[in-house]
Amino acid sequence: MALSPPLDGSPDDVREALRPLRNDFTIALHAADNPFAIGAIIRVAHSYLAREIVLIGAGDWYEKASMGMEKYESIVRVADDDAFLAHVGERPLWAVEKDDATISIHAVERFPPDVVLLFGSERFGIPRALVERAETTIAIPIYGINHSLPLAIAAGITMNEWARRHYTDGSTR
Repeated sequence: MALSPPLDGSPDDVREALRPLRNDFTIALHAADNPFAIGAIIRVAHSYLAREIVLIGAGDWYEKASMGMEKYESIVRVADDDAFLAHVGERPLWAVEKDDATISIHAVERFPPDVVLLFGSERFGIPRALVERAETTIAIPIYGINHSLPLAIAAGITMNEWARRHYTDGSTR
């Protein structure tokens, strides 16, 4: 259920109002080079109240795609894979990568608390070293001759699957 933010408040006020409502997952985008996709993911991550969005590399976003939601989100930029791993620390890292998957997203019983959901670029995927560091690599089943989903769609499906398992009692909060 959408919340009514204090529209006359500053972005900092809105972020602070949302802080206790944030969910315990992070979205991480590795070398995402599609500014529209990054913006769309920021917008969707806001709708699911992700704890943070981590951009690995120099990716930027179109504000039109994020619909202004970047003002209310914690967006962390890290320079490279090492900085990302330092930022993640001991949190569970799950890669969303079809080719190296060990399990379908539909077979996931639950996501671990504080999970970091890592997505690769649309062109190059996730680097081998990060896939190997991930505790789990999940795939979204797709059919047809196209080999992959658009990044924003894959992130949205994954966030919805996280919410579906988290709110098992049918609640919306």
